[in-house]
Amino acid sequence: MSSQAVMRRKTVNDLARMKREHEPIVMCTAYDFHSARLVDESGIDSILVGDSLGMTMLGYDSTVPVTIDDMVYFTRIVSRASKRAFLVADMPFMSYHTSKEQAMTNAGRLIQEAGAQAVKIEGATPLTLDVTASLVAAGIPVVAHLGLTPQSINTLGGYSTQARDEAAAAQLLTDAHAVEDAGACAVVLECIPAELALRVTNELHIPTIGIGAGISCDGQVQVFHDVLGFGTFKPKHAKRFAHAEEVFGEALRTYGAETKSRTFPTEEQTTHTKTQS
Repeated sequence: MSSQAVMRRKTVNDLARMKREHEPIVMCTAYDFHSARLVDESGIDSILVGDSLGMTMLGYDSTVPVTIDDMVYFTRIVSRASKRAFLVADMPFMSYHTSKEQAMTNAGRLIQEAGAQAVKIEGATPLTLDVTASLVAAGIPVVAHLGLTPQSINTLGGYSTQARDEAAAAQLLTDAHAVEDAGACAVVLECIPAELALRVTNELHIPTIGIGAGISCDGQVQVFHDVLGFGTFKPKHAKRFAHAEEVFGEALRTYGAETKSRTFPTEEQTTHTKTQS
């Protein structure tokens, strides 16, 4: 197999095949060149440039302040660093809510300017379903997002599990079929009961990507910073696979201490004027 074949970027067809073959899909967020390179080189199937960068990179307390310009900027960086993972970019708050024309323009920027292969849209309202169908017709793959939709945090009133009662579960199942019928290539299921996620996964032909939705989804997505152990906030659905903040903190403290004690830099990090012969 040639190196060019090995480096082929995954596509929507690969995700569909993985669902058919019951091969779990691994997705992780990335927001900058180095995180994207690490995720891509790890063999993870898909990178999501999530509007969660509002919290992880920009210091906001929600995703709501993130703009389309922010998403284009960060997605462009990630696309330069990644070579093989399927690249999805979030459509941020109010970038697709006014009209189909607005949505087409903003999604086009994420594809043309930033290098994304698909965009992600939250919810299953008549407008978002219409937008999804129009984008797909224009050649832009769409990943849907149901359950806890962070852009609606002011309406939801907090970050909590959704669709726990019978009526809400029935509505989510209806919405899941609706986004599939509109042409979505996959759907993220966030913070819903595992039993409901299993039913959605079994009924849909498109892949389901869970986050706080149990083990039965076709794949899982996690936030880069949660996986590596950055920050003090740890969502219930997240597992810290490393404690990077401790490692980074210790390295910075050691750097400071060695500088204060004048044990850094050493000769290894030092150059001198050339002597004249």
